[in-house]
Amino acid sequence: MHSRNIGTEFPFESKFINVNGHKIHYVEQGKGDPILFIHGNPTSSYIWRNIMPYMSSHGRAIAVDLIGMGRSEQPNIDYGFRDSYDYLQKFITALNLTNITLVVQDWGSGLGFHYANLHRDNIKAIAFMEAMYKPMDYQRLNLGEKLALKVMQSKLGSYFMFGVANSFITQMLPNWTERKLTDEEMREYKAPYPTIQSRKAIQRFPADVPVNGIPEHTARAVQNYHDWLTKTDLPKICFYAEPGMLIRSEDAKWISEHFPNTTMVKLGKGTHFIQEDYPHDIGQRLANWYQQINVT
Repeated sequence: MHSRNIGTEFPFESKFINVNGHKIHYVEQGKGDPILFIHGNPTSSYIWRNIMPYMSSHGRAIAVDLIGMGRSEQPNIDYGFRDSYDYLQKFITALNLTNITLVVQDWGSGLGFHYANLHRDNIKAIAFMEAMYKPMDYQRLNLGEKLALKVMQSKLGSYFMFGVANSFITQMLPNWTERKLTDEEMREYKAPYPTIQSRKAIQRFPADVPVNGIPEHTARAVQNYHDWLTKTDLPKICFYAEPGMLIRSEDAKWISEHFPNTTMVKLGKGTHFIQEDYPHDIGQRLANWYQQINVT
């Protein structure tokens, strides 16, 4: 799995742009059509550090930190899906990004798919992994997963689990990565969240996971982009691992049968943060696919 070195360095110049009066952090490499990398919870642009360089010779590779995460500012807002999307789409507008290829994972996929569905003429292609590609099937969860979800989605449970205990960073991130993250990597992921208040964004997201149609605004958004993804011929590539979490083997089979013009790439053993386990495999296959869609 790790035949090539997985670097810990983040060799990019930090850039900032004001959105809604607050600083959004991003890094970029290369020129040409934009290739926008959008991370999920609780990570940052750092998770794309070993993948971006594969794309910088093919276009303008950009990795953004969602509002309240990574090196972006942490204003006193509600966060969750609505706020995060508002800042993201205004970030895209502020940078005047057009003909975008999205590369997304986790909540980055929910936000990115939603943007793509609402701005179809501005999307060139989509690459996704461990993605929220459909509304959650509550009945599919086992008892432990159902209980965990209930705790995560309660205000008190989320506050103590992710605010006080910082479990997203200290437990879930390392446990859902197949290899052992280094001390340097963990320091980078922990850095934005030294206090309970600084963890507001990461503790807010779980409440917006749509289950049985609730909350209605995210459930509607996910259903709408899911329906679109089953119809659009937009070039797509899906990376998945075994056993996976959001995209398991049965999901990969379903996606391959129902999402038109989608290339499926099985990586090997992994759970959720597969960018940390297979950055070079993802980068190489992503670059090859991108070259092919540019030719056709």
